[in-house]
Formats: sequence, C-alpha cells, structure tokens
Amino acid sequence: MFYVREVPWHGLGVKVEEAPDSAAALKHAELDWTVLRRPVQVNGKDIEGYFANVRNCDGKVLGIVGKDYQIVQNREAFAFTDMLLGQQGIRYESAGSLQGGKRVWMLARMNSCEILGDEVVPYLLFTNGHDGRHAVRAAVTPVRVVCQNTLNLALRKAQRSWATIHIGRLEDKLKEAAITLRLTGRYMSELSQTAKTLAGIKVNDKRVQELIEMVLPLPNDQRRHNRIYELRQELLTRYHYAPDLERFRGTGWGFVSAVSDLIGHSKPKRETSSFRENRFARVTGGTAELDRAVKLLAG
Repeated sequence: MFYVREVPWHGLGVKVEEAPDSAAALKHAELDWTVLRRPVQVNGKDIEGYFANVRNCDGKVLGIVGKDYQIVQNREAFAFTDMLLGQQGIRYESAGSLQGGKRVWMLARMNSCEILGDEVVPYLLFTNGHDGRHAVRAAVTPVRVVCQNTLNLALRKAQRSWATIHIGRLEDKLKEAAITLRLTGRYMSELSQTAKTLAGIKVNDKRVQELIEMVLPLPNDQRRHNRIYELRQELLTRYHYAPDLERFRGTGWGFVSAVSDLIGHSKPKRETSSFRENRFARVTGGTAELDRAVKLLAG
C-alpha cells in the first residue's frame, strides 16, 4: 500500500493557514524566539573569534560560529516573504523547525497548475539556519497532488532556489531573493515542458532496469550494497505498480515519477526519531538520484 499518502505531504510542522503574516505564523508555530550571541569560553576564558548562538527562551546552544557571522533572526529572515502574500492565491500553510531549532522553516502555498493532466501545487519553502552551516534559503517545491510526490528537478533553463550566507548586509540580499522568487512561474513552465519531453521518451523493461542501476549505483560497502539492492527492487515495484503512474508507464516521465515516489515515500528499515526531518530536508533540497534520472533520459 505504498501509494497511500499523508496530508500534508511532508507530515511536519504546525498549520498556520490563518496567519496574516510571517510574524503571526512564527508565533502560532512557537518559533517567535530570538538568538543571542555569546562568547565561547574554556576554563573561564573567552576563545577569541568564536561565539555560540544561544536561543533566548531556554538557553539552548544552536551552533558555534566565527566572528564574521551575522545572526539573522527568524522574524527578519521571513519578513520579506510577506510581500509575496499580497499576490493572489499565496498563503502560509505550515511552519516548523528541524534539529531542535537549528533550522526553522515556513511553507507558502501558491496557485495550482496542471502538468500532463495532473494537478501540481507549487510551494515556496523558506528556511533559516542558526547552526553556522545553513544559509537563509528560499526554494520552489512543486507537489504532484494525486500521489503527494515532490518534483524538485534541476532544470537547465530555470532555477528553483536562492540562498545567502550569514555574512554582509541581509537587507540587500533579500531584495535579490524577492526578485528571484518572482521567477517561480518560469520554473513551473520549464518543469511542464520537461515533463512533456520525458513523456515522449519511450522506455522498455530492459531500459528501465538499466536506468535503475545507473540511478542507484552499488557501493563497495557491503551493508550499503545490500540496502541499495533493496531500493532497486522497491523502485522497480513502484514503477510497475503505482496506480498513479498507469498513464505514464513505459515513458521517461513514468520512470522519473517513480524515482520521485521512492525518494519521497520510501521508509528505512528502522525509523529513528529524526527520520521525518531528515527526509523533509533531503526531499525539499533536491536529490542526486532524481537529477540523475532526468539527465539520463533528457540529457
């Protein structure tokens, strides 16, 4: 029953659909805290050039950063998204955090469109990091509604994400981000064209097996070798039996959709407490397997 899906598609966060702006959404999701900069000490002495990012509400250390790192508060990182809410059909849907607050995210839902007869909903995902490793980032995440699969394809003619590190004047960079996000329509148009191209590429069972082996190459490590072999079998099963792929089976789009299905809904043998968070970050960030499948088929 691998084709039974959850709503929302990611299964994380708090619904904030009634929030009029990002400040209200952050408060509703209990993310309206701030980050303080504190010197790192050893034996009572400050370590020059290193600081701890500390959450004000509970004193939790979220990351260790250098002297040039500029804290971007959640309210600052998400404030510029409010200008997008003025556009018809865009609203915040959910918000949450990953890794105990080290990363905070918010999703805005845009007007749906149709690709090859299927309803596809573009989401704008906004994230902010406090661990010193993750930037302020915005990305388009299209979701095929019938199966709740994400379609985060790396397209040659349209970008789907923007990011900036925590150094320099954020205000100037956010203006650049706002311009980039207005190009969402270009990405969706290119995605639609890519889907049509892939749907026109015919693949037989032998070719599908070859593609699976190239998308999921076997590693030298025996433990990982066994797991990849299992994923190969699971991908083949999804390709042949997922009911939402019936119209596209035997085509490149059917295979790419099966890869997306595997990435977004396959479960590990042992579900850890961070499993959902890790999958959310991986799926929304884009994956090498999906990009590899598209490149193998469409060049």
